[in-house]
Amino acid sequence: MRKALALSAVALVATPLAAQQVDRSEIARIIDEGMNRSEVMLTAEHMTDRIGSRLTNSPGMRAAEEWTLSRFRGWGLKNAHKEGFDFGRGWWAERQSARMISPRPIDLTAMAITWTPGTAGRISAPVVVAPMTDEDHFARYRGKLAGKIVLVTLPNDGSEPGEAPFRRLNGDDLAKLDVYQQQNYDPEGADRRLKRLDFSKKLDSFLKAEGAVAYGTMSPRDGKLLHGSGYLFGVGETQQVPGFEFAAEDYRRLARLAKIGPAPVVELESVVHFEDADTKAYNILAEIPGSDPSGSYVMAGAHLDSWTAGDGAADNVAGSAVVMEAARILQRMGVKPRRTIRFALWSGEEQGLLGSMAYVEQHIATRQPKPGAPATGLARFYGWANRWPIVRQPGWDKLTAYFNLDNGSGKIRGIYSENNVAAVPTLREWMAPFSALGANTVALRTTGGTDHVFFSAVGIPAFQFIQDPLDYGSRLHHTSADTFDHLKPADMRQASVILAAFLLQAANSEKPLARAPFPTEPTVTDPFAYPDPDDLD
Repeated sequence: MRKALALSAVALVATPLAAQQVDRSEIARIIDEGMNRSEVMLTAEHMTDRIGSRLTNSPGMRAAEEWTLSRFRGWGLKNAHKEGFDFGRGWWAERQSARMISPRPIDLTAMAITWTPGTAGRISAPVVVAPMTDEDHFARYRGKLAGKIVLVTLPNDGSEPGEAPFRRLNGDDLAKLDVYQQQNYDPEGADRRLKRLDFSKKLDSFLKAEGAVAYGTMSPRDGKLLHGSGYLFGVGETQQVPGFEFAAEDYRRLARLAKIGPAPVVELESVVHFEDADTKAYNILAEIPGSDPSGSYVMAGAHLDSWTAGDGAADNVAGSAVVMEAARILQRMGVKPRRTIRFALWSGEEQGLLGSMAYVEQHIATRQPKPGAPATGLARFYGWANRWPIVRQPGWDKLTAYFNLDNGSGKIRGIYSENNVAAVPTLREWMAPFSALGANTVALRTTGGTDHVFFSAVGIPAFQFIQDPLDYGSRLHHTSADTFDHLKPADMRQASVILAAFLLQAANSEKPLARAPFPTEPTVTDPFAYPDPDDLD
């Protein structure tokens, strides 16, 4: 194996030099260290099997913060520290259980919804199906919910997969990504999402006033998968009624029995704890100092936090471990970059990219909030990219490139240029040495939903890598199945090598990576377009 890897490295180095010189001897050293002496899976195992889920501000997340700091420091990185921002309450579940008592005893697959209160011991009550998605629905159930476990999701008929849950990208898949993608200008979208968030609070108040003992939601995936995601983490917005998510199959069984009658009786218990000693969340930062007296730097990041249903392996220990392994590789090599290389492990990503948002606002640029806009909780996230003007901070021109990992543990197949046409030639040069490792695509299109977006939104060259999806979207994303077993060691070694090489090339390039035009407020370009149905009230 070592001989094969060495021959592969020689083949990569023999690739003709591109116009902007890439030091192939350094890339060969990165490949050797990252493939033959990798620690990426040891890092991933500790964070999944030993620490486990890392809900923002939970004890698990606090343990992960301290452990990752100790690893960065132990490897010899400089300026390893925590950087805090206002977040809200911590929460963790000590134990949770659900059983149907009648018409027959059966254990149910269910879990407490994050940031909901626990039950007062074991509670038993009949269920009632009362789907509610709007305040107008309250009237039909008023006076009917006292002493009940209220199932608030409309049951569906189930779903069967139409394609294999595990897949890798082929050439046609990759080619389809290389398209210019118009940005969606939707200044009213934030208001619609805020209304949905506000409805969660109103529903809780209604259930409490009606005397419901608990409520239940249906998992959005079949296959006995659970998520348990809740978003009311702000101080002062905690729900009053215990919430549970039921596996879709169990939820539909309860709903069928309740419709035919008599209603099934369910026994629930959740012992949960809120953590309020420190309401700040913390990003973890470390760096390899550069020689440039201007203080310019390049950066890689991944989010360290997770949901609670599984161990947060693919989402996102995979990305965090790859960022840490890239740091270890470069530090072990003793590189002396021109620009500083900074590594970030973000907190609060699952609650609205709040950690990377806080970093951008503190170090890069701010955006003018609307008068009366929410300043706490998930609501801070909504509409951020539609706020104008952008005010650059003194550090705006210091950050010359940001690279993000957050699409599971699949191997890197390329990189999205985020509509940055000017950066494409350079990105192709930097990617060229890794064709033999399966990565050869630079796609023009944009991506969203993770921590590069706030950097890109203020004019920083910020990129997400293209990765093989594996079973990330079909089974693992935010679910109880997201454990170490689904991580692919060979893919994660490859990703670590490519990320380390991109960082070193970005840090040492003669000219910084080209920036896209500075963002300015767009105008409505298509007055006849219909809105996304998912955004409609």
